[in-house]
Amino acid sequence: MPQSFASASLESNASSPACDCLAHRFGNAADGPDRVRCYGSDLTEAEWQVIRPLLPVPAWLQGRGGRPEGYCHRVMLDAVRYVVDNGVKWVNL
Repeated sequence: MPQSFASASLESNASSPACDCLAHRFGNAADGPDRVRCYGSDLTEAEWQVIRPLLPVPAWLQGRGGRPEGYCHRVMLDAVRYVVDNGVKWVNL
């Protein structure tokens, strides 16, 4: 399945996004507060730069329907990595 990337002709809805994911630049994620990265399982800048281009472009951004995302892609990946790393340890709740 070919990957496609966001067109440069689209205008960003964030003046200075904290994250460069598509949900921040073109979706509704810029409306929420920025999350402070404090866990060892959080993505580093180098890891994010490798992963970001591998994420698929959402259907709504390609004009195929759906609504803009409200959550940052990087924050969602940080959450998945946190659960994989910590599970549900009582001390981390």
